[in-house]
Amino acid sequence: QVQLVASGGGLVQPGGSLRLSCAASGFTLDNYAIGWFRQAPGKEREGVSCISSNDGSTTYADSVKGRFAISRDNAKNTVYLQMNSLKPEDTAVYYCAAGRICSSFRYWGQGTQVTVSS
Repeated sequence: QVQLVASGGGLVQPGGSLRLSCAASGFTLDNYAIGWFRQAPGKEREGVSCISSNDGSTTYADSVKGRFAISRDNAKNTVYLQMNSLKPEDTAVYYCAAGRICSSFRYWGQGTQVTVSS
């Protein structure tokens, strides 16, 4: 059974850090592009970051550039999103997704809540 599990969310103060994990079962993540998305209450889902399957190139939304970093650990079949210098506007449910390319995703995880508040 193909499954993506996002974890690592929580409550953090502004300026703090969190590392989200996206673990796959039923398929090998390194054959797929992996994207992170987020959706805040009352807002549309937005793409945060993506790492490609072929050359490992990465992309980031302008709002997170310089603060977030996406990476793979193929041995653990897991992709991470390191989030630093968190801001209240980063508060959202974060989802990971897998697809052949960064513009098309087939499998979605269940989401993990990130709350940035003092």
